[in-house]
Amino acid sequence: MSPRATDWNSAVQGYNDYLTLERGLSKNSVMAYMRDIRQFMQFAHGEEGVKAPMDIELPHVERFLGHLYDRGLARNSQARMLSGVRSFCKYLRIEGIMDSDPIQLIEAPRPERRLPDVLSVGEIESIIGAVDMSRREGVRNKAMLEVLYSCGLRVSELIDLQMSKVDLIDGLVRVIGKGNKERVVPIGQQACDSIDDYLSHYRSNVIPMKGHEDTLFLGRQGRKMTRQMAFTMLKRSVVAAGIRKNVSPHTFRHSFATHLIESGADLRAVQEMLGHAQITTTEIYTHLDGRFLKDQVNQYHPRSEEAENSLADAKSGKES
Repeated sequence: MSPRATDWNSAVQGYNDYLTLERGLSKNSVMAYMRDIRQFMQFAHGEEGVKAPMDIELPHVERFLGHLYDRGLARNSQARMLSGVRSFCKYLRIEGIMDSDPIQLIEAPRPERRLPDVLSVGEIESIIGAVDMSRREGVRNKAMLEVLYSCGLRVSELIDLQMSKVDLIDGLVRVIGKGNKERVVPIGQQACDSIDDYLSHYRSNVIPMKGHEDTLFLGRQGRKMTRQMAFTMLKRSVVAAGIRKNVSPHTFRHSFATHLIESGADLRAVQEMLGHAQITTTEIYTHLDGRFLKDQVNQYHPRSEEAENSLADAKSGKES
């Protein structure tokens, strides 16, 4: 019998290696899977008394889902964690640790289809315009926000961006996304100009640390920016702009996609630029577009209540 069959920690470490080496997932994806599996391990071993991974059975997983529900975890998070447990069990079967699939009959909680927050074009401009350019790093922060909105990048893709992958002449950026897949995204002229300013007035005065020579956006110490640094930088500009919405780098990504589709961009093209593996992930923006169209009808259609009120107000003003 394999030692992994009686040892949770060895099985979990083996699963980590499987995700990294065989499936080739990104560091962030591996961390997310491992975080969920460790929670399952703590529940199964600590609460259910499951001594080894090979002893996992259907009731253990069902009670784990009930535990997540009792904790008030959202359906989307429950579904994600079940997906992780399913993947872990698949790995155990590949390794010969488990003979059958104990969760084959479990149906995942139906995900909630929540529409993401979106900023208007004016709000985007206000946030970028509120960057404190009196600070030495202001030129860098402005360039980061311009790229974030121009290309619809994930925050991890933004901070990992390499100078050798940015073509300011042709206006193209090569991005390494989820699963280490590379995609080409157009970049607008304003973002290109901001990068050019950043390279001239900040990047040229920073000595990169070893291993960060090709990193585009650097901190003062010559190291790659962290996700937290990017979040903090954006929050400062949001507060300075007086925007009261809950804004994150992902809000810029949602806004990028929504504004494209509102303007008539092809859904497949948006899918490619966002790096979505499935078109269904991108289709959420058609719902956002529908909301935009509804707002337009409510505001401008002569039979809508909002338009009728505006017309009545205009008539009242003329009469007075």
